[in-house]
Amino acid sequence: MVAVPAVLAQAGVEKPQIALAVGGKAAFYYLPLTISEQLGYFKTEGLELEISDFAGGARALQAVVGGSADVCSGAYEHTINLQSKNQFFQAFVLQGRAPQIALGISNKTMPGYQKLTDLAGKKIGVSAPGSSTNMVANLVLSRAGVKPSDVAFVGVGTSAGALAALRSGQIDAMCNTDPVMTMLEQKGDVRIVCDTRTLKGTQEVFGGTMPAGCLYAPAEFVAKNPKTVQALTNAIVRGLKWLQTAGPSDIIKTVPESYLLGDRALYLASFAKIREAISLDGVLPEQGTVTALKALASFDPTVKPDKIALNKTYTNEFALRAKEKFQA
Repeated sequence: MVAVPAVLAQAGVEKPQIALAVGGKAAFYYLPLTISEQLGYFKTEGLELEISDFAGGARALQAVVGGSADVCSGAYEHTINLQSKNQFFQAFVLQGRAPQIALGISNKTMPGYQKLTDLAGKKIGVSAPGSSTNMVANLVLSRAGVKPSDVAFVGVGTSAGALAALRSGQIDAMCNTDPVMTMLEQKGDVRIVCDTRTLKGTQEVFGGTMPAGCLYAPAEFVAKNPKTVQALTNAIVRGLKWLQTAGPSDIIKTVPESYLLGDRALYLASFAKIREAISLDGVLPEQGTVTALKALASFDPTVKPDKIALNKTYTNEFALRAKEKFQA
């Protein structure tokens, strides 16, 4: 009897086997995906997920564009960037309502740091070139008059390799997600100069709400596989609802041990810091999509706001249905 719901769900989806690409799955940025996977919510919806984890969101995106993955778990703003290149992708469920990205200056290589212009000519670690961590760094630097070409971006991933790159002095600053940034901050390795791990910090950096991690896919895939997309959305929204009431021990029991980076206490401290940044119901805020477009256009001349149809970069049809179903 227990297997019946999964069998019924599987009979309804167009594509029961889904290849999903993600960039840095151990980051809190993708915690709803991990929770939904670990608790079996995708299986309950009749889906078998094959998750490929890449060093950063830009690499995961390439997998979907190249056709080796069906769906990407990545930053919403990639759908805007893609449309500026005449590639139409659609976000359909939100995982994070703040980017959860912080920029920290190395206390080891830049002890005398005073202002952002000091970063000119320096090496900045990001999850992967072209990823959302890179985008936030570009935005913050451009406001200080530092062009992307004035610094060297180095891909360091989002876990142990990122910690090692900063601590060994290979890079002078880091723009990355948690738990990495909280670990560096609490050990005194970095000085945080820009922080979007909270809703307040996001407002200060972007001037509005900023949608972050979501599931997105080619618009054609969404149109052809509505039941599959609904099943994916249901699983994520159910995970979001679970996260609303989960305690520290629930999180520790559910995420893979390797995600804790050897320090449970710091991992939980990071979770406490970013908790409010997790979406409550998977719905993308319309105003947030406007904020994202403004942010991209401010430093990327190839993104022209008057040429972007924002309503084609996302849909809330599936998230609203899941929100109602799970009362999220």
